Amino acid sequence: MKPKSSMAVGLALVIASAVSAQAVPGNEAVLVLANGTRQVDTPPMPSTGPARPLCRADVGCHPGPWHMVETAPGLMECTEVQARPGTCRASTYGVTKRSRLWVVKARGVWLQCQYPDLASRCVPVFARPPANLPFDAVQ
Repeated sequence: MKPKSSMAVGLALVIASAVSAQAVPGNEAVLVLANGTRQVDTPPMPSTGPARPLCRADVGCHPGPWHMVETAPGLMECTEVQARPGTCRASTYGVTKRSRLWVVKARGVWLQCQYPDLASRCVPVFARPPANLPFDAVQ
């Protein structure tokens, strides 16, 4: 019976690490207050150019990597970094492998990171091409 219990403990650790990996340590966009409530900042719309039409998360119009964005309800998979209403769906991270980018705020700058880690390859969201071209990864 010992192998089954150690396998259960191992499975619990894998599930716990997948859940804890959803929050990006150092993401300044998420502020947890003393009472435990979260205040979440999402990236603003670009100040130049026309507003882009919505690519709804539930329609299938999204050809690129999913943007993992912390929102007030929690971590979401979005078709864009701004997380406009309708462009996001519940996160499947840890359950379904998809091409993903992690949208975080560090030192006051919005970044797209390859992994949920500020030490991974990160580029500024609002830089001009090619400096803003992200490095997505299937995860």
